Amino acid sequence: MTGHSHAHGHGHTTDADRRWLAGALAVITAFMVGEVAVGIVARSLALISDAAHMLTDAASIALALWAIGLAARPAAGRMTYGWRRAEILSALANGLTLLVLAGWLAYEAARRLMDPPPVTGRLVLVTALVGVVVNVTATWMISRANRSSLNVEGAFQHILNDLFAFIATAVAGAVIVFTGFARADAITTLVVVVALMVKAGTGLVRAASLVLLEAAPRGIEPEAIGQAMAAHDAVLEVHDLHVWEISSGQPALSAHVIVNADRDCHNTRAELAQLLAHTHGISHITLQLEHHKLGGLNEHGFAGACAPCADTHGPTHRSANKQAHDPDSDTKGISSSSSSHIRG
Repeated sequence: MTGHSHAHGHGHTTDADRRWLAGALAVITAFMVGEVAVGIVARSLALISDAAHMLTDAASIALALWAIGLAARPAAGRMTYGWRRAEILSALANGLTLLVLAGWLAYEAARRLMDPPPVTGRLVLVTALVGVVVNVTATWMISRANRSSLNVEGAFQHILNDLFAFIATAVAGAVIVFTGFARADAITTLVVVVALMVKAGTGLVRAASLVLLEAAPRGIEPEAIGQAMAAHDAVLEVHDLHVWEISSGQPALSAHVIVNADRDCHNTRAELAQLLAHTHGISHITLQLEHHKLGGLNEHGFAGACAPCADTHGPTHRSANKQAHDPDSDTKGISSSSSSHIRG
């Protein structure tokens, strides 16, 4: 018996996410144009770097909006999961651009530390303070969207890092105004801006890569799930247990379950699905359940793997209290299974 259960529940709508992201994009773009002009006039690396970062911010938000549109497409043809992974690719791209931009800014900051150009401190300070207000507004807008989505989180990290960059730039401007220390511009870029970009970029790349590598989602322990399933009073063994994320916040699970010969597979599947949904928050579930034939034991006295699963992936979880011994039979095997698809 093969059972499949599937349910969706989203606290934030896609339309609301689009509105918040589009609003943030408009605010960022408008200010970016003015900042480029001021940065050129003031000859400030910090302002120009902030403008460059804001360009990537605008691009990251536009990319996130595009990915949301793709992810909303229904599954069809070869795209059996739809385009949901487009959001993960968007987050990966945002993380990589943060790392590339951090490398470029580190190079420019090091060059200006050795040969600092004259910087107009007052212009830098005023523009940076305006930038703080703009980025607080944009950060608030994106925080209202669904940040459990790695796609939205990627755009949020871009804007948040830009906010920190403007604060650092304002500090540099104040130092230049009151002390005339021109290297403050490059130092704040190197110590604060680059460090924050590397941290955020590395986090995004790692999180997106784990989804693409189909690792178990954070907070979900496959070992604990396997033990909980094997503890069900009808279950003898659980193997080929896989837990992954289709996209952020959409965990999925599949497993092969060996059931006691005198228990009903349909009821067992429903009870396991309820356990996984309520206890572990997994509702996209595919379970293959098969009855164990009496006497079908391996050399350790357990149900063992069936022929198609002779080369199982990952550990096998067995019931601690139910060794399926049958002293009257020495045959081995698992009964043939019927297939059914249950959606809920």
